[in-house]
Amino acid sequence: MAGAQKGPDEAITDINVTPLVDVSLVLVIIFMAISPFAMTSGIKVLESKAKAAIGKVSKSESVNIKLELSGKLTVNGKETNFEGLGLAVQKALGGKKDRLTILTADDKNKVGDVVRILDISKQFGAQKIAIMHSSKKKKKEKKG
Repeated sequence: MAGAQKGPDEAITDINVTPLVDVSLVLVIIFMAISPFAMTSGIKVLESKAKAAIGKVSKSESVNIKLELSGKLTVNGKETNFEGLGLAVQKALGGKKDRLTILTADDKNKVGDVVRILDISKQFGAQKIAIMHSSKKKKKEKKG
């Protein structure tokens, strides 16, 4: 048997490394299986102050995309759909990729729709995208 002593005073000279190799190979396989999930890219979000962004950019300099609760989608006030969104954004940017694109959506909109708008906008040249929240708050009227 490997690693067994031949006599009472003789030291063990052989070390069984098979378990160490087995564990190492299992860890390598686990890391190889997990690495594609760790490498997936996401949307880079930079936190900024809304007052600073709105104050520096006028509405004429920015591209305004609005997604209403009804599903109506507009780019700079012109109605479009998801299929025509890319070309509408590209046209609104006018070749200036550094222009700010402002996406306004209600908190009750589907997250998938908002992410789809972000993806399409990025694909058609929008580099700076701000996300704004729009909700119509109903004011309670006081009865006299």
